[in-house]
Amino acid sequence: MLPIPELLAPAGDLERLQYAIRYGADAVYCGMTEFGMRTASNNFNPEQLAEGAAFAHARGKKIYLTMNTLPTNEELQRLPQAIQDAQAAGVDAFIVADLGVLAMVKQYAPDAEIHLSTQAGITNWAAAKAAYDMGAKRVVLARELDLQAIAEIRANVPEDLELEAFVHGAMCMSFSGRCLLSQYMTGRDANRGECAQPCRWKYHLVEESRPGHFMEIGETEEGSYILNANDLCTAPFIDLICKAGIDSLKIEGRAKTAYYVASVTSAYRKALDAFLANPQAEEFICPDQVFEELDRTSHRPYSPGFYFGRQQAKQDTKSGGYVRHWEFIGVVDGWEDGIAQCTQRGKFNLGDTIEALTPLGECVTLTPEWIKNERGENVESTPHATMKYTIPSETALPQHSILRRKLK
Repeated sequence: MLPIPELLAPAGDLERLQYAIRYGADAVYCGMTEFGMRTASNNFNPEQLAEGAAFAHARGKKIYLTMNTLPTNEELQRLPQAIQDAQAAGVDAFIVADLGVLAMVKQYAPDAEIHLSTQAGITNWAAAKAAYDMGAKRVVLARELDLQAIAEIRANVPEDLELEAFVHGAMCMSFSGRCLLSQYMTGRDANRGECAQPCRWKYHLVEESRPGHFMEIGETEEGSYILNANDLCTAPFIDLICKAGIDSLKIEGRAKTAYYVASVTSAYRKALDAFLANPQAEEFICPDQVFEELDRTSHRPYSPGFYFGRQQAKQDTKSGGYVRHWEFIGVVDGWEDGIAQCTQRGKFNLGDTIEALTPLGECVTLTPEWIKNERGENVESTPHATMKYTIPSETALPQHSILRRKLK
């Protein structure tokens, strides 16, 4: 019998944690202000971590803490206190990459689960079993694995060793994310959560004896993004990942917005639930709403990654930017008697058609006949950051629904 996989979503701060859980995540992963791989995120202090853990646990969800950097000797002095603070906050597991950090977690938080990070580069069953023997409850598999390799790992490791795999989000051009390019070019160490993403830059070729003479590397007028990777999207074949033996489906994006987290989590909740409704079906058909939702957040061109082998992982990225068709304009604070109370997250104008995404994954289309500011005055637009306003809506809009507008 196949296990019911966990849907694991990113949480760069407390707001994103709450949106991830409201929109369908079974668990979230986050980092503290040190020892995590995403310094660009706001991250959590001990008090915020405790609040996030309480929020998750009250809803039957879990919270995992990333401690997957490679600490220096000097940083190790601060690690025991950070581990103890996280344990006191109530985290369910620590995600680690460094063997010294693993040993310290076992010493200072003996009751917490240990998950070995994708940074450890687990690519075979022997490595996965070695992690298990060292105390890991779960391994986050290397992103370079295909479905067959995952199935072989599952067949050769203990049944109670959980396997986690990335299913959506940004991909790194370097093996298991262990990249030195950012450190070399900018002094920002990718292995310490400070990646400047030089793989997303547009490059030219310069010959040593011809300084200042830049030659295009690419074959088209768009130039060349020779290191840039497409985004991963596995929704169309989420069934195959589950059947390969994955216990946790991980969405990338701790540096992404609350809107991104809510939207993508909602989409994968739909996809996973559609599979679980009939896991023995000969053919899995991903709901159209999933693809529609995944087009409503900014992303690079989508790719199946390495799941079908390296030949299928070809990249065709013609720019360093994103595909972006929609923008986040607000959240619903409440609804009563046909009126929605909202907080602005982006400007929209009277007459614009907007869309509300509810925590249950439903979409409601609106063309408000009026907008009123906090004083009850009719206004033509919502230009001020975080301004409060009301709009009419015959359809009840649950609290924490997200408002968005298609870009013209």
